Amino acid sequence: MELVHLVILVALIEYVFFGLKSGQARGKAGLTAPAMTGDPVFERSVRVHQNTLEQLIVFLPAIWIFAATVDALAAAILGVVFIVGRFLYWKGYVEDPAKRGTGFLVGFVANAILVLGAIVGSLFALAA
Repeated sequence: MELVHLVILVALIEYVFFGLKSGQARGKAGLTAPAMTGDPVFERSVRVHQNTLEQLIVFLPAIWIFAATVDALAAAILGVVFIVGRFLYWKGYVEDPAKRGTGFLVGFVANAILVLGAIVGSLFALAA
């Protein structure tokens, strides 16, 4: 489980990193708070940060339950896939919104497997 804990912490660090990149993009664009529009790179950076938060709401309980009911190593590997997907999503989206699809798909599939596995694992644990 310790490996899963580390993966979760890396996912949270990645989220903080995306927030810092949003702030950096705001400064580079010369936008002052509370402005949320006016520069495409800033707007895309904020969107990546927000979308990652939305994904983390699914990811965190799913990886935890998957690790507890299915397999911790598999959960950790899927967690790393999720993190890589989020990174690819960030890199692609900030560069050009049309390039966000691969990263989104990688992260989404990892999340879907974690959720489905957690459901199946929980059902098997109930039946035992």
